[in-house]
Amino acid sequence: MDQSPGSNPSQGADQTYAYERGHGPYQPHEPGYGLDQPEYSPYDDQIPDPKARMLAIQNAKAYLLKTSTKSGLNLYDHLANVLTKILDEQPTNTADIIENISKDVKWARFHKKMDTLRDEYEILPTFEAAEKCKALFIKDIGEENEGVIEEEIGQSPLPNVMETAFYFEQAGIGLSKDESYYIFLALKNLTNVQPIQTCRFWGKILGLEMNYIIAEVQLREGEEEEEAGEEVTEEQGKGMDEVEEQDEEKEKEAEPPKSTYKPPPDIPKEANGTGANKYVYFVCNEPGKPWVKLPPVTPAQIVCARKIKKFFTGRLHAPVVSFPPFPGNEANYLRAQIARISAGTHVSPTGFYQFPEEEEEEEEGDTYEENPEFEPPPVAEMVDSLSTWAHHVKSILKQGRCVWINPQKLEEKNEDEEEEEEEEEEEMDEQQEETGPPLLTLLSEDEGIKDIPAWTAQHSTNLIPQHSVAIIQSNRWPGAYAFASGRKFENIYFGWGHKYSPENYTPTLPPPVQEEYPSGPAITEARDPTLEEELAFKAAQEALAAGEEEEEEEEQEEDD
Repeated sequence: MDQSPGSNPSQGADQTYAYERGHGPYQPHEPGYGLDQPEYSPYDDQIPDPKARMLAIQNAKAYLLKTSTKSGLNLYDHLANVLTKILDEQPTNTADIIENISKDVKWARFHKKMDTLRDEYEILPTFEAAEKCKALFIKDIGEENEGVIEEEIGQSPLPNVMETAFYFEQAGIGLSKDESYYIFLALKNLTNVQPIQTCRFWGKILGLEMNYIIAEVQLREGEEEEEAGEEVTEEQGKGMDEVEEQDEEKEKEAEPPKSTYKPPPDIPKEANGTGANKYVYFVCNEPGKPWVKLPPVTPAQIVCARKIKKFFTGRLHAPVVSFPPFPGNEANYLRAQIARISAGTHVSPTGFYQFPEEEEEEEEGDTYEENPEFEPPPVAEMVDSLSTWAHHVKSILKQGRCVWINPQKLEEKNEDEEEEEEEEEEEMDEQQEETGPPLLTLLSEDEGIKDIPAWTAQHSTNLIPQHSVAIIQSNRWPGAYAFASGRKFENIYFGWGHKYSPENYTPTLPPPVQEEYPSGPAITEARDPTLEEELAFKAAQEALAAGEEEEEEEEQEEDD
């Protein structure tokens, strides 16, 4: 081949070999410039200009130290880390896995470092629910001797909640098996802590935030506690009277007129163990939470609860904002609704209970006992006729009590004059005594709600009626149910605690505005007289006085 003059064949071969290897030739501004000089060879003993070599090395290192705009890394550090990793681990077939090693080095560099802050511990809902119910499954040390104690005292007060749930489940009523068992364990803890004689699962009232699980109990004799702070001792009363007398003496001179109106006396609540306070009620929001004892109910709370309709929040200390104002918080309102629901929906098969022989003649007696000679009617008869069911809880009167009390007798205790007492005794005969249906009244005598019957009875199943259970539900209090199967029966409630109303709820209107005091001459303000009228009145008064003086003088002259 022809070659141009001045060309070197060996130099062209070196350049071709450099292109085949993928390196060079380098330009002066490139990092590898100077390494492919024709006068230099790595195999030669002669060393080229050191300045040019150092400049080439610095250019090459500067190129390797260029930082990537995407990852922020440079090739120099990355190759150093890759080589370090290879030399430390010394894997086999390094040339085959060099790409994977490079990826591992990059991944390790971008791995999130552990910070000094602790990660927030997330509690799963299932774990939280299990922790709440964990205490229900723990057996106390003192429960080992329960059998001996129960034999000494008598039958265990713990009810068989699972058996009751089984019967109601036949008609599709009740809670899940898990929740029923949790309530069973919660009632067991309650009977272990409180001195309870009888215990029963009353039901569950729903709330907007939390629900109420209610237990109806009877405490042992002598264990019932009265509310503290209601009664005042005689010495305290005397001291208060003396202070009031001193204050009255001081304020007699500048005392404004006082109203003579006397408000009607407060109707006292029924004693514990009688009437609406016959049972004591404990509530909790969920099984496993502590039980809270509800206070006794008062007639004023029952009367006001009939006039309002409020949803429960699930917080016992929540205020009850309503009109008319409710005298108490949500715990008192809950207790009033429990008393109303119990009085209207707790039923039993007719003849299961009977009055004791000693109290058969007493109409106001609220005690009863089981009839040992009771023979349960067939299920078909209990479904077809409401006369086979009876109320075993006394109804609440309009006064808010189960037993009527004369309010005028309460006024007599606050008055000392005998004359007033005699007058009130005469008026007492005019006031009519409230009476309600007697105890153990048949359900067939209950009044319906317009065209809706008060009760609806049905079989638990129509497919196998011979083995069904009689189920009855209240239409006046939706959510109240009862079942009967042989000698077994039970009442339960699941609902919002509201009475059924065929019409929309309308709150009570405020009382009418009082009329103004009638205007008359005695209280009418006189018009101010004018100047002429004052002068004329003054002249008339002077003339009248002068005439009187003349008459007196004439009388004196005649006497002389």
